[in-house]
Amino acid sequence: QVQLVESGGGLVQAGGSLRLSCAASGRTSSSYAMAWFRQAPGKDRDFVAAISWSSGNTYYSDSVKGRFTISRDNAKNTVDLKMNSLKPEDTAVYYCAARRYSGTFYSEPGRYDYWGQGTQVTVSS
Repeated sequence: QVQLVESGGGLVQAGGSLRLSCAASGRTSSSYAMAWFRQAPGKDRDFVAAISWSSGNTYYSDSVKGRFTISRDNAKNTVDLKMNSLKPEDTAVYYCAARRYSGTFYSEPGRYDYWGQGTQVTVSS
């Protein structure tokens, strides 16, 4: 089992920045891929970004590319999501997720085995 705990959410004005962090514990492995998803009220859970623990390769959704950066700290077992130039449409609950990495990044939530409890991000206009 892998446990994931997100932190760093909050309220920010449009154009501002936030950094989310996901702490992983349990049976973590360098063969995992870590991802961030988000879910706004009444909407589906959408893929945001993913990173490979071992290689550091990354993958972003088009909606956040150039504004968000995903990174990992292998020593601390944490994955961060730095969010810049935030927009009101970025408002959502942000979730950290994990799955075994086979060389392909997946954007479908059903492909991920482990999830955190989520952290709220609210961007005011």
